Amino acid sequence: MSVKRRDSKNRILKDRESQCKDGRYVYCYYEGGVQKRLYSWKLERTDKLPAGKRECVALRDQIAELNRFKDKGIAFQGNGITVLELVERYTMQKRGVRHTTKQGYRTVINLLRKDEFGSRRIDKIKLSDAKIWLIQLQENGKSYSSIHSIRGVLRPAFQMAVDDDLLIKNPFEFQFATVIVNDSVTREAISRKQERQFLEFVKNDSHFCRYYEGIYILFKTGMRISEFCGLTKADINMKERTININHQLQRTSAMEYIIQDTKTSSGTRVIPMGDGIYECFKAILEKRKKPKVEPMIDGRTGFLYLDKNDMSLVALHWEKYFEHICEKYNRIYKVQMPKVTPHVCRHTYCSNMAKSGMNPKTLQYLMGHSDIGVTLNTYTHLGFEDAKKELEKLNVSS
Repeated sequence: MSVKRRDSKNRILKDRESQCKDGRYVYCYYEGGVQKRLYSWKLERTDKLPAGKRECVALRDQIAELNRFKDKGIAFQGNGITVLELVERYTMQKRGVRHTTKQGYRTVINLLRKDEFGSRRIDKIKLSDAKIWLIQLQENGKSYSSIHSIRGVLRPAFQMAVDDDLLIKNPFEFQFATVIVNDSVTREAISRKQERQFLEFVKNDSHFCRYYEGIYILFKTGMRISEFCGLTKADINMKERTININHQLQRTSAMEYIIQDTKTSSGTRVIPMGDGIYECFKAILEKRKKPKVEPMIDGRTGFLYLDKNDMSLVALHWEKYFEHICEKYNRIYKVQMPKVTPHVCRHTYCSNMAKSGMNPKTLQYLMGHSDIGVTLNTYTHLGFEDAKKELEKLNVSS
């Protein structure tokens, strides 16, 4: 007859339970052929915690939880994976993503390496923990858009853990807007008057006049700046007066120039040239710098604007030009010009076309929006005067 093993309190220990010399209780089990152990200073929940020891879950409660997870086919304690390890595993599986997406992954991983949250076990992250962490990020100065992007990586990463039977629920599956305050500043369109003043200032400035045609085109076509930077001579059909947009130019953080597809499939489009746009492209082509060696990026050559190193201008160049133009304008004039960027040009074009009564579907095509909702949001910016004019067109009496 076998002798029953007992603990220091003379209680019978069950199969695979034991007690160490220091008083800790241990439970041994196997998972995937690997021996693992559970530890606790208490065998039962009602046991008194030894003096000087931190509160812990009783061993038999841990064993019960382990068995519940096994019954559901879920890995116990998330296989011990941390939040950082989970995100790294998730991003390793992403192939063929844009370089901007890769940069976003690296940003999140670097954040988790520095933040205590990244070292926590995934099974320990509850819904409230996820919400509180994002709130703390905002309180510590992270912008709304940055937090939105961070959550945009963590949510699918934790969903992968659920799909892999490492977790039962996804703690990041909640309505973002109910947790994080949208304190971001909306980039508003400037008025038609401000647009005229801005263009006139650029045109007459001895230094910035060299960028006039490009800025005019941005205001009058609504192109994304990366699309504009990617334009080559081959994309400009002066005979048919059309602009063929089927790619964009980006420069990575490693200063590598790359050609990518348009932001969405809807971004691939052909835009007709008005007279003003035609004249600007004509001037750009006539004044275009003739480099010793034409730069070639992913098989494309003949880019419209080149820098001092004979490489194509990228978005950052234009953003700086706009910044310096605004600074100079506001030093000269008492009535200040609001912040104008290449994206403000795009938003201004969209708003102007909406105010002019352009069909939303036509405007969606010209803007390269994949979702009509994005285009329609522009129409919500229209005010009383716009509504009044529309009613007058329809001869509706008030």
